Amino acid sequence: MTDGIEDPGTTVPAALPAVVARVTALADRLGVPQAQVFGVARLSVACGVPQAVVTSLLGGRDAGEPDVQARFLQRLDLLRRTRLKPNGRRYTQQEIADGAGMSRQQAGALINGDRRPTMEHCDAIQRFFRVHAGFLTAEDPEALAGALQRTEQELLQRLADRERAAASAADDPLERLLENHGVRGIAWRAAQLPTDQHRDKVAEWLDMLLESVKRPEE
Repeated sequence: MTDGIEDPGTTVPAALPAVVARVTALADRLGVPQAQVFGVARLSVACGVPQAVVTSLLGGRDAGEPDVQARFLQRLDLLRRTRLKPNGRRYTQQEIADGAGMSRQQAGALINGDRRPTMEHCDAIQRFFRVHAGFLTAEDPEALAGALQRTEQELLQRLADRERAAASAADDPLERLLENHGVRGIAWRAAQLPTDQHRDKVAEWLDMLLESVKRPEE
C-alpha cells in the first residue's frame, strides 16, 4: 500500500474481556498479584497503548484512539521513549532512518506527523525497534489483548512447570502419563486458540481422555 495505512475501524474485539478473564484466573491459581499481571505502566510499554486508555479498557470501558495515524504517532513516540540505545539515549531521526532503510527526510516527516505512514514504513520501523508486527497500527483494544495473551502464555508456562515439578516429587502414575503423552503441552497450546469455541472442543477431548484413565486407589 502506497497511500498510507488504512484504518480498520474502532470495533472493540471480543478477545479482550476473554483474555482478561483467563489471565485473572491463572494469576489467582498461581498466587500472582493482580497488580503484577495488570500493571498499567508495564502493559502500556508492552503494547504501546497510553496508560489512561489501558486503565479504561481494563475497566470494561470503550476507549482508544480511532485514527490510525494518530495511533502510529502515539506508538512511535512511546518506542522512542522506552526502547533506548545501550547508552540510555534515544535513537536519533538519522539512526531510525538508517536502521529502517529510509531517508532522514522520510523518517522526520513520519515522526513529526507530516507524512502518512505506509505498511512498509511500519514494518521497517517495527523491525528496527524489534517489536512485533502490528505494534504501530493495531487498534488499542487489540493491542492490549495481544500483550495480555503474551502474559497468559508466560503464566501457563509457569503453571506447567509447577505441576511438572509437583508430579515429579509425588511420583504420581497419572501425572507421568500426562507428561509422557504430552497432554499438558496439548492443553497449553489449546489455550492459544483464537476462540472459546475452539478451546472448548479441545477441553472436551481432554476430559474424555482423562476420564478413561483411573487414578489407582491409595
